[in-house]
Amino acid sequence: MTTTAIPTRTLGPLTSSAIGFGAMVLSPGVYGGIDDDRALAALDAALEAGATHLDTSDAYGDAGHNERLLGRALRGRRDDVLLATKFGLAVPEGAEAHTHPVSYDFGELRVNTEPRYVRGYAESSLRNLATDRIDLYYVHFPDPTVPIEDTAGAVAELVKDGLVRHFGLSNVTAEQLRRAHAVHPVAAVQVQWSMWSQADPALFATARELGVGIVAWSPLGSGFLTGTVRSLAGDDDFRRFIPGFRDGNLQANNDRFAPVRAIATELGLTPGQLALAWLLHQYEHVVPIPGSRTPAHIAENLAAARVELAPDTLTRIDRALAAFAPEGATTLLERS
Repeated sequence: MTTTAIPTRTLGPLTSSAIGFGAMVLSPGVYGGIDDDRALAALDAALEAGATHLDTSDAYGDAGHNERLLGRALRGRRDDVLLATKFGLAVPEGAEAHTHPVSYDFGELRVNTEPRYVRGYAESSLRNLATDRIDLYYVHFPDPTVPIEDTAGAVAELVKDGLVRHFGLSNVTAEQLRRAHAVHPVAAVQVQWSMWSQADPALFATARELGVGIVAWSPLGSGFLTGTVRSLAGDDDFRRFIPGFRDGNLQANNDRFAPVRAIATELGLTPGQLALAWLLHQYEHVVPIPGSRTPAHIAENLAAARVELAPDTLTRIDRALAAFAPEGATTLLERS
């Protein structure tokens, strides 16, 4: 396999390709049906195009399906990647499911991050991933009933025992980041961040202060920022739960995003490449993790790591974004 090198970035003590790969889309029920052969071809394409950072979760797909895909794809090349996964949403049988509200139309998530279950989560992920260590292990969502310090302490035990190399948090507040970091250093915090869902300024400032890297999930706005989504395929596309993708809202949002698409065309970029390059220019320690099922689109996304945007171009983009107010909720979590 010939791999194309792309620029790298640091996330705390970790080194990552400047753009990683989010594997959630490779399980059925995200953007419609998909088979394992196509999913494995997508992972091969991501690795060949230079992604050294692969992101998954034990909650993606049924019974660890997404993690098992990565385990298969990484046979013989596990040491070449930063492998990240998450825990807390695949609540074990017999454990109480606590609810975490969200703004998407499915209403709430079921989560349990009680310390007594954390080692079991990790051991299950290690089996699925066919590896002996997790490079970056995230709390997928904070548990409203469990102090974040308690969960951080349980992950610290995994680090001490060598099952996990570095601790991460996902979908947390600035206060939760600070409290967890006081128990065990946090390497990276994962946050929804793109041109149509801005990062929480308080969380961003706290991450910078503490030296914590930022991993941007949904950096292409669940595909909206590619400029190609005109309708949704069917009931197995999770975007039907996102108010910003409803028929009337989607049309209005596409119309309002036209000035940004025009800038991309002028620069010889796709809208998706411009969205990723813009994000990389926001902070030197941010790594977007777009997901795609199509090898050509994966290579296109990763090529954005080499795009340089001039200061006047960034100013034009920011002006266009200031006038772009999406219709319908586009963020999973409401900011308090």
